[in-house]
Amino acid sequence: MALPIRDQMKYWGLALAIFMLALWFLGDIMLPFVLGGAIAYFLDPVADRLETMGLSRVGATVVITLVAILLFVVAVLAVIPTLVQQLVSLFNMAPDIARDLQNFLTTRFPEILQPDSAIHQALLNLGQAVQERGGQLLQGVLSGAMSLINVVMLLVIVPVVAFYLLLDWDNMIAEINRLLPLDHAPIVRKLAGQIDHTLASFIRGMGTVCLILGTYYAVALMLVGLQFGLVVGAFAGLITFIPYVGAILGGALAIGLGLFQFWGDWLSLGLVAGIFVIGQVVEGNILTPKLVGSSVGLHPVWLIFALSVFGALFGFVGMLVAVPVAASIGVLARFGAERYTESRLYKGLAGKQPDE
Repeated sequence: MALPIRDQMKYWGLALAIFMLALWFLGDIMLPFVLGGAIAYFLDPVADRLETMGLSRVGATVVITLVAILLFVVAVLAVIPTLVQQLVSLFNMAPDIARDLQNFLTTRFPEILQPDSAIHQALLNLGQAVQERGGQLLQGVLSGAMSLINVVMLLVIVPVVAFYLLLDWDNMIAEINRLLPLDHAPIVRKLAGQIDHTLASFIRGMGTVCLILGTYYAVALMLVGLQFGLVVGAFAGLITFIPYVGAILGGALAIGLGLFQFWGDWLSLGLVAGIFVIGQVVEGNILTPKLVGSSVGLHPVWLIFALSVFGALFGFVGMLVAVPVAASIGVLARFGAERYTESRLYKGLAGKQPDE
């Protein structure tokens, strides 16, 4: 005999409370395991594809691990030092950028920047404040990351966790499927499949889109000669998962920096703008439709809200689980709405057939 709805709600509510408390108290400890699980989930289709090509699960996992290590070494040796150097240089050049902006505004709009005006004083203080606090911010982020995450956790525990989870992923899914409540197993499998489709489309698809566009923006901007092209490209690619925001903010930052570097060289400025126009066209017409799909059930506003709430409550690990939780809530909400429209509460007497 199935449990009454009230008892079921108690158990599911208790499970939800335990999950929230675990995030609250064990967030820093759980972070490498959440990262490892996310990596394993992301790479599971690759392992499945390698298995269909004749490799065993162990062989597929080893091949993926070796490729990941190679890419990591290349990134550490070739990309990350340049990225950090450009980021530090950008903070150090902030006073010069603010001074150039002040001179530009003074020349073009002299009435705006009177010596005693608030804008004049703000620009005088902006560069020095960014330079001082930018360095403090970088140092704080790095020291906070070291204290909360620990280099050993990132470089050792996360890959180890990802390796073993990827190796046993299919077995874990099969065991979870076997332990589902028999009365609700068909519905749970249906909802789980919808959640997996949403996550696969968004996380794997948008992750690939962000990587492709970030690489394209960074390489193209550096070829044009923009001084901080790698930083701008990485930033624009990172936030591409929010529609149009990556191109708009990245383009505005690149054009703003280009105005100081290429002032008068309208061809270079046009190339910088054209890079982001082309990137947006390719993303909207090729990358996103092919890799993400037309509809994944995650509205940008809902996604931003979930990231903000979970990030504020649980920190970085909260932001990592925000997307799966948002996808799950979206699927459950649509399922609840579907059941509601089929219920007597929605239909009322108007939904009754004449013979009822």
